Amino acid sequence: VLCQILSQAKKHLSLIPIFVFIGAGGTGVALFVLHLALFNPDVSWDRKNNPEPWNKWGPNDQNEFYSMNIDYSKLKKEGPDI
Repeated sequence: VLCQILSQAKKHLSLIPIFVFIGAGGTGVALFVLHLALFNPDVSWDRKNNPEPWNKWGPNDQNEFYSMNIDYSKLKKEGPDI
């Protein structure tokens, strides 16, 4: 498949930017899925010792990939400890 892509790119030079953007986009998607798998509180890799990891998250823990207008370190806890 890679040989076919390279041969098409040599014949049609205008296809090279398309191949670059598709390759970079696939890498970005793969990194985002990896981030979700490792840092998402809904994912449990160790079900025996940590069956409900979302219960360990506090109000100051950031659970979004990027937050534009919320500083999680300055939030105060609302409600009692469980």
